[in-house]
Amino acid sequence: MIKFDVLSIFPEMFLSPLNFSLLKKAQEKSLIDVCLHDIRHWTSDKHKMTDDAPYGGGCGMVMKVEPVEKAVAEIKGGDLDSQIILMTPQGETFNQKIAEDLASAKHIIIICGRYEGVDERIRTHLVDREISIGDFILTGGELSALVLIDAVSRLIPGVLGNAQSSCSESFSNGLLEYPQYTRPADYKGWCVPEVLVSGNHAQIELWRKRESLRRTYKRRPDLLNKIELSAEDKKRLEQIKLEDT
Repeated sequence: MIKFDVLSIFPEMFLSPLNFSLLKKAQEKSLIDVCLHDIRHWTSDKHKMTDDAPYGGGCGMVMKVEPVEKAVAEIKGGDLDSQIILMTPQGETFNQKIAEDLASAKHIIIICGRYEGVDERIRTHLVDREISIGDFILTGGELSALVLIDAVSRLIPGVLGNAQSSCSESFSNGLLEYPQYTRPADYKGWCVPEVLVSGNHAQIELWRKRESLRRTYKRRPDLLNKIELSAEDKKRLEQIKLEDT
């Protein structure tokens, strides 16, 4: 089981997504445990302020280090294996490899940034890892934290109904997933490839490998530079390139 402790000033944002579909079932099966914490609980002033004006001037407000540090210290306790993650657009870009790395953790503490950012001392003294879900700006780290929780949780054994599902998904082997079809085989003249209804499982597997390569080559060729293709896959890729010319 992985325990996720999430620090946010708007923990209510997580309630609906966590109470539906796979994440709800994973919690019911005790495969994951998601605890939501309001950072305001660790403030020391009567207004429960979690932000203040930046030193040196400038627009916007900055999240204060004091309540975040107190929250992390209390939640972490003596657990030396906790991974503390700050969701921030300045972090490393989240991908399937990072999700796989985190899926082996037992305890993940996620800090959701807000405003113009966080006091730099949070980054330098409290955080083990900074993660971004892409090169764009969100209002806060809550939505990106949900993305991380979902992506990591589905890699935990027992979360997916079919244990093989995560093995064939896009990025699981470095490639995009092959095209998928279901019934009817013919809808308005839009037909499913004959090989998929042939019953020949060996040919279906070859078709899927080839189409996975084709889709990656056409849509995300950059991914091909990051993986080591087998000799057979290299031949298939060369054939795909010839077909395109």
